[in-house]
Amino acid sequence: MAKQIIFTDSAPAAVGPYSQAVVAPSGKTVYLSGQIGLEPSTGELVSENFEAQVRQSFANLEAVIKAAGGEMSNIVRLGLFLTDLSKFASANAIMAELVPQPFPARSTIGVSSLPKGAQFEVEAIIVI
Repeated sequence: MAKQIIFTDSAPAAVGPYSQAVVAPSGKTVYLSGQIGLEPSTGELVSENFEAQVRQSFANLEAVIKAAGGEMSNIVRLGLFLTDLSKFASANAIMAELVPQPFPARSTIGVSSLPKGAQFEVEAIIVI
């Protein structure tokens, strides 16, 4: 899938692994619900460790993307939710490892709490 990345000097540059905007080609649009760091077999958080939760959240997201017939490169929009924005750089680094370039559009939001005491959640829109 060839995504067109939009960039302008008239808006601030990205402060992480994401694009200012993405134009997706025509195709099937899939809206994925948020994923937290739950181990699929137990339904419990994989760990109390933030980085482990981020990695498991992205693994869960990838499993749903594959079930929809897509792959991580099909992501055009991500939403990240963190209960501690001081861990923003860590989430960025892990995302940069797991999501191929060109990076999707993205927002990151600080929240007071997430289900099951999770520290991180990710949601996505893909076009396949």
